[in-house]
Parts: sequence; structure tokens; C-alpha cells
Amino acid sequence: MQVDGRHVWRASRTPDGPVSLHLHHIEPDRVEAQAWGAGADWALAHAPELIGEDDDIDAFADLLERADSRAVPLLRRFHRQHPGLRIPRSGALTEAMVPVVLEQKVTSQSARRSYRSIVWAFGEPAPAVPGLGRPLRLPPSPSVLAELPDWAWHRHNVEARRASTIRRVAQRASRLDDAVALAPGVAHDRLRSIPGVGEWSIAEAARVALGDPDAVSVGDYHLKNHVAFVLRGAPRGGDAEMLEVLEPFRGQRGRVCQLIVLCGPTPPRYGPRVRRHDIRGI
Repeated sequence: MQVDGRHVWRASRTPDGPVSLHLHHIEPDRVEAQAWGAGADWALAHAPELIGEDDDIDAFADLLERADSRAVPLLRRFHRQHPGLRIPRSGALTEAMVPVVLEQKVTSQSARRSYRSIVWAFGEPAPAVPGLGRPLRLPPSPSVLAELPDWAWHRHNVEARRASTIRRVAQRASRLDDAVALAPGVAHDRLRSIPGVGEWSIAEAARVALGDPDAVSVGDYHLKNHVAFVLRGAPRGGDAEMLEVLEPFRGQRGRVCQLIVLCGPTPPRYGPRVRRHDIRGI
């Protein structure tokens, strides 16, 4: 994906084939979309979901009216500060799961470096976009990911545990992507049945691929502390405490977390930063 001001270019795989999509945010309430490749019609038909047009923002406002929590005035203020915040729905569950698994137990920076190098090593050129100086690249197909041996992942700083999980996700790609059109619980259950996929990974993928406003990343290294600091004034918190304080906002807990991270103060840091580990030389 490339971002330049109000322009976004994104390469993806659709049920109809690969696509390069261009989104231009022309006005506050207007986005123009263009697409190239075999998946162009599919991508254009689903572009409103991708930019969050189907996100029911009124449901959140209604919930804030009913919620019994001292955090309501603060969340209303956060909501007013970012009225354009939407939860998108890509509809591509397998595609979302790969970078999510790469983020398990490592820093975000390390995971992003690995994903970028994996895309360039095993992906393919995306459909050409007229006038775009730097070409887009498609993420690797599930069939490619399912067959990559451990040594190939090792070259991109991914150990055998995460590599095995991604292979299992890729091997179940058709069942996962078919579940997007079914009830949200079906997709969650299919992900949960894959060894190596836990509640954190399910929430992270569900927020992106399913547009789930209630997805809470239990087990996240930072999120529980953000929620504790903003809503309780405590510098540290646990997952159980986080779920308890978010319970009045069930149905919109993921959106509440996004607003807290986006608008709230950052909790104090204690100790050194987490070190980035590089296994490529081992």
C-alpha cells in the first residue's frame, strides 16, 4: 500500500483475481475509486466497506447514551474529536491474518520489516497503475505460503513457530475467506480451530477483515495499559481489568479501544524498550 496525502494505492487479492485499487479522498464526504486487474469489479463493489461506509457509527452514539460508566463523557469528547473515524472491512481474512501472525510475540517494527521483505520475495507484481511511479506488489498467495519451508521464513527473521502458524492459515484459506460472508462467530470459530491462533490474533484480524467494532485484543502488550491509564488513572493494568472496565460498551469495545489509543495520553514507560531480535544470522 502507498499513501500520499489524500491518495491511497492498495494491492490485494480478491475472489476474482488480483487488483490494484486507487482511493482519492476528494472531499470530507466523497471518495473516488479506480481499480485495475481481474479483481477490479469486485474491489470497486466492496470499496465502500473498505473505507468504512457501512460502519454503523450511530450504534456507538446510542450506546454512549445508555452506558452506565464514568468514562462516557470522556469517550464522547474523543468521539467528537475524530468524527471521521471508521472501522473498515476488507473482506480478506487470510490476507489479514498473515501480518497479524507475524506480530505475535515480537515488536511491530520487526513484524513489519519481515512482512515487507516476504512480500517482495514471494509476492508478484500487482496490476499496473497508469502514472504510478513506484509499482505495487501483491502479497504472496496462500498456495505459496503453504509450501514455504522453515529455512525460507528464517531468512526473513521469522522463526519456525510463526512460520508453521502461517502455513496452517494458508492451508485453510478458502474456508477462512468463505466465512467472511457468514455470521461473525463462524469466522472466529474457524480461526480458533487453527493451532497457534489465539484471541489476540482473532481480534486483530476481525477488526480489519470483518469490520468488527467489538474486537478487543486481549493479550496485547500495550492495550491493557492504555485502557487502565485513560479510564482508571492507573499506569498499568491487566486483561481482566480491561474487560471489566469495557463491559458497559460491549458491542463497541474495539471502537472504544481505538479512541483511547488515538486520543488518550500514553501511559508512562518503565524499564528499557523491548529489544528487536534478529535470527537471520543464526
